[in-house]
Amino acid sequence: MITYHLALTGMSCASCVSRIEKALLAIPDVQNAQVNLVNQSAAVSTIKNIPVDVLIKAIKHAGYGASVINNLEEEESTKALIEKSYYRHLTYKTIFAAIVGFPLLVMGMLDFMPSLITPVGRQINIGLCFLTFLTLVYSGGHFFIGAWKALRNHAANMDTLIALGTGVAWLYSLFAILFTKWLPPLAQHVYFEAAIIIIALVNLGALLELRARRHTSGAIKRLMSLQPKTARIIRINEEIDIPIEDLLIADLVRVRPGEQIPVDGIVVEGQSHVDESMLTGEALPKEKKMNDKVVGGTLNKSGSFIFKTTRVGKETTLAQIIQLVQHAQNSKPALARLADQVAGVFVPVVMIIAILTALIWFNVGAEPRVAYMLVTSMAVLVIACPCALGLAVPISVMVGVGKAAEQGILIRQADALQQAGQVTTIVLDKTGTITLGKPQVTGVYAVQKMDEQQILIMAASLEVGSEHPLAEAIINAAKDRGHSLLPVTNFQAISGYGVNGTIQEKLIWLGNAKLMDLQKIPIEGALKNQTEQLAALGQTPLYLAVDEQVIGMITIADPIKPDSKEAIIQLQKMGLKVIMLTGDHHGTAQSIAAAVNISDVLAEVLPQDKAKKIAELQAMKHIVGMVGDGINDAPALAQADVGFAIGTGTDIAIESAGIILMSGSLQGIVNAMLISRQTVGNMKQNLFGAFIYNIIGIPIAAGILYPFTGLLLNPMIAGAAMAFSSVTVVGNANRLRFFNPRNNIS
Repeated sequence: MITYHLALTGMSCASCVSRIEKALLAIPDVQNAQVNLVNQSAAVSTIKNIPVDVLIKAIKHAGYGASVINNLEEEESTKALIEKSYYRHLTYKTIFAAIVGFPLLVMGMLDFMPSLITPVGRQINIGLCFLTFLTLVYSGGHFFIGAWKALRNHAANMDTLIALGTGVAWLYSLFAILFTKWLPPLAQHVYFEAAIIIIALVNLGALLELRARRHTSGAIKRLMSLQPKTARIIRINEEIDIPIEDLLIADLVRVRPGEQIPVDGIVVEGQSHVDESMLTGEALPKEKKMNDKVVGGTLNKSGSFIFKTTRVGKETTLAQIIQLVQHAQNSKPALARLADQVAGVFVPVVMIIAILTALIWFNVGAEPRVAYMLVTSMAVLVIACPCALGLAVPISVMVGVGKAAEQGILIRQADALQQAGQVTTIVLDKTGTITLGKPQVTGVYAVQKMDEQQILIMAASLEVGSEHPLAEAIINAAKDRGHSLLPVTNFQAISGYGVNGTIQEKLIWLGNAKLMDLQKIPIEGALKNQTEQLAALGQTPLYLAVDEQVIGMITIADPIKPDSKEAIIQLQKMGLKVIMLTGDHHGTAQSIAAAVNISDVLAEVLPQDKAKKIAELQAMKHIVGMVGDGINDAPALAQADVGFAIGTGTDIAIESAGIILMSGSLQGIVNAMLISRQTVGNMKQNLFGAFIYNIIGIPIAAGILYPFTGLLLNPMIAGAAMAFSSVTVVGNANRLRFFNPRNNIS
């Protein structure tokens, strides 16, 4: 799958989003197209390479502008300049419309406007006709241009509604001046002030919306600001500063106290403490010494050190995080797709309602029918707000994803953000999730004539060919004791059981009790009794067998993370069922579970069977969140309704999980679920506000209250309501920026 990122221009509402997506999806080989109204961009996924010009041409044919995004930082900078310029010009347009429209409004309210049937009144209104025409062209020209582009493409959008409403008001006023005698006396009225004030109010709403929207992209801007512009490298025993983009892999870079680390690498000299809060959300600096990994964008707090670069440019962790955050902000949850479906037919429906309103008032309305017909149909066109509907969900997603990133939580898809808060059951892998994932040998036991040293040497020699975390613990234990390892032939790893190989012409087996059962090798006597006691203490037993006899046992324990118990208790307080899923021995699993307050344990589950266990829970109507390391647990993470991958802090490309926790702490799950619940609640508030606004506003604008109260909605008030509905949606979404999950844990 190939993904193209495009910057868009000319979008005004959710109808525009729908049109661009349809235009892109009509191109052969385009698999998916997601358009974001908030940041005016599109992400297009294709099954094969397509010339980007084809995508841009399709967008332009739909009536909008597009350009490819090659460099995110440059694009954000360019967009900021364009927005600043647009904001300035829109401010001038708003002020000009207000200067022209406000005096006309006051004169109309005080009944100072001269009658059309008098020569003086006719001349004054002809002058006002030209003045308001110029105002419509200058202050509202963009609405008419947008409406014309939509019409050329047989479509309609928010610009269409505004252009129709204000255009009809001006044309009727012109007709009233030229053909005054043809109209009934009560209909001899101009609506220049209504047209101009509507333009001023809608522009003012757009200004306020733009101002509020600037905050929603703060997460991306803050992430991009973390990378310094230059790096101090060491070449031929000389230290020189070079631009960050000129760094190469294996360059030696010096970092001094208080400086940000430019790219990813490994420490080769010196030591320090590094603030990685931007990466993991954890405030305490981490010690860095020889051979430790450092990540670009993190802050060196104390000592000076030299590191060798391992990732540069788009390959750095920070660059990947920015890409993930941007991708998630552009993606759409189910709620957004629902809003898009409504928006796709919204504007045509509003236009039909406006026509029906005009017909009803013209045929059965009170006098002056023509004037009432104009006022009500114009109010219907102006009050309808597809802009608020289009912003409702994406604006919340942008802020929610950004808030999650601040907490060291990377959302891969907006669907995962929406569903995380709906999870009813959390399944936790043990190793590396509840525990530190760095097992240590706690005991070596020998039987027959063997000694502990021989047992450890043979076990470590076998495990050299294995990638299992327990193998690393055994090898490290042998190295720490200064043992030399033996050559192994015919090595074989048996997933979920253990390993075997030939040492000194003898077939050696090393693995769990299931491996011994599989090979029909009995575990007898004191060793069996000791095994059960050690397992009850949370220690994993591995048996070493030669010639179908167990000759020794090694016990390994994986320490529990300091905050695992607290996080699990918080999840349980939130109403979730917490289950531990592990391939470990029952006794070991029960011991770990008891230590962290988990009562439901699924032990001795093979890696390939973990996904089946998740499916069984789903069949019982549980909404399941699976938490694992993203590698061994990939099938289970993919099977779960929401997969939470424990990131390593640098390896974030975990395709099987919807949410990546950059720190190893289970607190990240609590925070992710709280942010999800808050964000989804915000989306629903915005959608409710947008829908209820139109459900109530359009009938009132059409005059449904007139038979009971004698009141009609002034088109200018309708314009103000339409403008501020979008501002309300954006303002409500921005409340998420102040949400702190740590303050919302009971």
